[in-house]
Amino acid sequence: MMNTTADLTPTTWKKSTYCEGNGGECLEWAPAYAPSGITPVRDSKHPAKRALFFPAPAWSAFVASVQE
Repeated sequence: MMNTTADLTPTTWKKSTYCEGNGGECLEWAPAYAPSGITPVRDSKHPAKRALFFPAPAWSAFVASVQE
């Protein structure tokens, strides 16, 4: 996890289609930031709270591991 701050107000957040049946207990990520080498991730239940920032390769590895 990276110690980063950014204005994420205009950001479009995405979450897995598998989250819909979980009562909102999902992670959301901001794909527009991936080309910069970071991936902001937040809790969908608390969107106003601070996002966590991960190196894009680490986020990709996490997603790949949970898809297996």
